[in-house]
Amino acid sequence: MSKYYLNYLDELESEAIFILREVFAKFQNPVILFSGGKDSILVTHLAKKAFYPSKIPFALMHVDTGHNFPEAIEFRDQLVEKLGVQLIVGSVQESIDTGRVAEEKGKNATRNALQITTLLDTIESERIDCAIGGARRDEEKARAKERFFSHRDEFGQWDPKNQRPELWNMFNGKHYEGEHFRVFPISNWTEMDVWNYLQREKIELPSLYFAHEREVVWRNGSWIPNSEFLKLDEKDKIETKKIRFRTLGDITITGGIESEADTIEKIAIEVAAMRQTERGNRADDKRSESAMEDRKREGYF
Repeated sequence: MSKYYLNYLDELESEAIFILREVFAKFQNPVILFSGGKDSILVTHLAKKAFYPSKIPFALMHVDTGHNFPEAIEFRDQLVEKLGVQLIVGSVQESIDTGRVAEEKGKNATRNALQITTLLDTIESERIDCAIGGARRDEEKARAKERFFSHRDEFGQWDPKNQRPELWNMFNGKHYEGEHFRVFPISNWTEMDVWNYLQREKIELPSLYFAHEREVVWRNGSWIPNSEFLKLDEKDKIETKKIRFRTLGDITITGGIESEADTIEKIAIEVAAMRQTERGNRADDKRSESAMEDRKREGYF
């Protein structure tokens, strides 16, 4: 890795740390949205750096669909214990049980969209005024429209045409009671930047990101992991493949790619040759051309 690129990573790190400190200065009760994925792990690491030697002054908040990868939940719990931070969990299953949302039916049913209600309910009940996320502009066209400070109205909705200007790194966090902000400190990072930084900082990740053998089913152009939550029919063929995951969501919608990359160094080389965005294997994004933007307008991450 060149000296120039190391300096570029330093600039990205400094920008993200500056934004995290701005959040601490402007909001009363911020949280880090934590999924156990690489981007939320990266944001948590940056928060640790931003406030060292003090503990991270934000709680971690996880919207638990009940259809998670077990490895991601195990990693989450170990990290929370290691950092000594508060963990807030919003349960989609509880939202279903109380009638707040209705579970989808059918072979391709997911709980992905159901997270919106659980997320907004948890933000309201915990009086959260800022939720820090790991979204990046290079992931998806709807996320490319995001500002660093993304205003959400009293219903938790996002209007891309009604956002605050961000000139000369001046961020406006003013909001009325009931409104909140989503803040994205690593907006300007690319997938390649993330992997090079993870490698440089020697940050631990769930084993899911590294090539391993797993039972999978070919569906919607991706290798979907076989699990107790996956609805199979006579056309589905369970195979064992050596795969890894570029992004983590529900186990029912997160597609893996065939790979031999079992180290961060090998992953970085593999990512450099990729021509498809990392969310290209997410079934939830394949439902329509505007699937992500539609969910974001309703209050999604």
